[in-house]
Amino acid sequence: MSSRLDIPRRPAHLVLSDGTAFPGFAIGAEGITTGEAVFTTGMTGYQEVLTDPSYCDQIVVMTAPQMGNTGVNTEDAEAPKPYVAGFVVHELSPQASNWRARATLDEYLKTNGIVGIAGIDTRTLTRYLRDHGAQAAAIGTEDIGTLRDRALAAPSMVGRDLTRQVSTESTYNWSDTNGVWQMRPGSGSGLHVVAVDFGIKRNILRSLVESGCKVTVVPSTSSADDVLSHKPDGVFLSNGPGDPAAVASGIEMTRGVLGRKPLFGICLGHQILALALGGRTYKLKFGHRGLNQPVQDLATGRIEVTTQNHGFCVDVDSLAGKCELTHLHLNDGTCEGIRHKESGAFSVQYHPEASAGPHDAHYLFERFVQSMRS
Repeated sequence: MSSRLDIPRRPAHLVLSDGTAFPGFAIGAEGITTGEAVFTTGMTGYQEVLTDPSYCDQIVVMTAPQMGNTGVNTEDAEAPKPYVAGFVVHELSPQASNWRARATLDEYLKTNGIVGIAGIDTRTLTRYLRDHGAQAAAIGTEDIGTLRDRALAAPSMVGRDLTRQVSTESTYNWSDTNGVWQMRPGSGSGLHVVAVDFGIKRNILRSLVESGCKVTVVPSTSSADDVLSHKPDGVFLSNGPGDPAAVASGIEMTRGVLGRKPLFGICLGHQILALALGGRTYKLKFGHRGLNQPVQDLATGRIEVTTQNHGFCVDVDSLAGKCELTHLHLNDGTCEGIRHKESGAFSVQYHPEASAGPHDAHYLFERFVQSMRS
C-alpha cells in the first residue's frame, strides 16, 4: 500500500452535455471518460458503489465530502471489477487507514482504468443534477469545448440494454456466505434457486445462501427453458444497468417462468417482472441512489431505510388489476414493490441485501424461501 501523502494535481473538468462545467483535478486513470452523471447519497460504501454493475456507463458523484479514508480491500467488492464510467468526489483521502485495506482509492482507480475527478463542489453539482436531471457528462484534462462535445456524443441511457456487458457468460454455482460478517445462519432448507444475472451483486447471492438456498447463476440471455432445465424451486431476477424496457430476452424469459415457479426480483428484476406482466416503466428525473431512502411496507405500515440504485421506475397504474402495490417510496410516492395476484411473484425496487447500507428489509429473502416451501 502506498505511503505517499499527496496526489499530484492535474487540472481537470467535469462538463455536462448542457455545457455546464465544474473544475477540479484529475484522479485515477488518465484520459477522457463519458457517461450519465448521477449522484448517490451515503457517508460510506464507495467500494460497493464502484463495483455495483448497476452503475455501468454512469459517472457517479459521491455526496459525502471525503472518500477513500478506509482504502479498498478484497472483501467488499460487489463484482470482480468496477463498472462505473467515472468517479467524482469532493476530497480524496491520500491515505488508507484500515486494517483490511490493500490499496488507496486512487491506486484502485488507476489499476482498474477508472477516470475520476476530485476538488469539485459536489454539493453544487448534486443540486444541479437534482434540478436539471441526470444527463450525459465527460471528465478529462482537455479543454471544456472538447469535453462538452464528448458529452453530447455519449449515448442516452434510454433504450439501452447494458445487461450483456455485466452478466456472466456461463452458468456457475455460488456457495459463499458473508463469512465473519454473516447476518444469520442459513435455515438449511436446501431449496434450489436459479438466479438470472442481469448484473447481480455478490451480496444478493450471499443473502440467498445465508437463507439456506443452493444457488445456480445463469446468464442474462437464458431462456425460460434454460432456467427451468435446472429444476429450481424458485427463480430470482437480479439487479442490473440500463433501460429495463430494452432487456427483451429477460422479459420474454420471465413470461415463460411466471406461474411455474416462485419468483422474486430486485431492482432491474423488479422492473422486468412488471414489464413481463404487461406493465410500463419510465425514466426518473434523477433517480434514487443512496443508503438512506425511506420506504413503507404497505402490508405492515413499517418504515424501512433502504439502499437504492435505479434511474427507471415501474408505472404501477399500468398493472391495475394484475398486481398489488406492496411498497411505497416516501420521498416521491413512487412504486417500490409489487406482488402478482395470480402467481404470487413479487419484487422490490430497492436492495434488501444492502452492501453498503441498512439491513431493514432482509426479511424479503426469508419471504422468498417461504414462497418456495409452500
